[in-house]
Amino acid sequence: MDAASSDTSGIRIEPIAAVHIDSFHHALDVVAREKKYLSMLEATPLPQTREFVMGMIAKGNPQFVATAENQVLGWCDISRHFFPSHAHRGKLGMGILPAYRGKGLGRRLIETTLRAAQKSGFARVELDVYEDNARAIALYEKMGFAREGIVRRAARIDGQFIDAISMALLFDERGAA
Repeated sequence: MDAASSDTSGIRIEPIAAVHIDSFHHALDVVAREKKYLSMLEATPLPQTREFVMGMIAKGNPQFVATAENQVLGWCDISRHFFPSHAHRGKLGMGILPAYRGKGLGRRLIETTLRAAQKSGFARVELDVYEDNARAIALYEKMGFAREGIVRRAARIDGQFIDAISMALLFDERGAA
């Protein structure tokens, strides 16, 4: 895979595996504790994180990690909805360690994960993004996601409400990426 820039030339995008769980848990915790991007404010305990990852693998849900020297630097995953009538839909989640943002890593992660989701039969991928996360919104729009609405008071962090923008990508409406 071509690197987005020389800064990311040693970074691989690969399907998550059991060997990545501890490092993924650490990356998840770092991003969660920023209290700016994720719904969780800290990572779930390691056994729950391990259960989540192994469940994603068992279900065939796309989950990719960006790694360098066996450390997870970022991730992107799509969880298929549980109900059979919604099984064509999935919810996208992602995060990147602060030092690796702005280097094209998010785009590489999303492109890889969306390709896998389309091959796995997903028709729709949806996400919620906090309205003040302009960088993520721009990336999602570049990738073909469309705004569908506002989730008012979607989160409450440190006593402050934050609205979110609901976005979705429908593969049959998507142009070539």
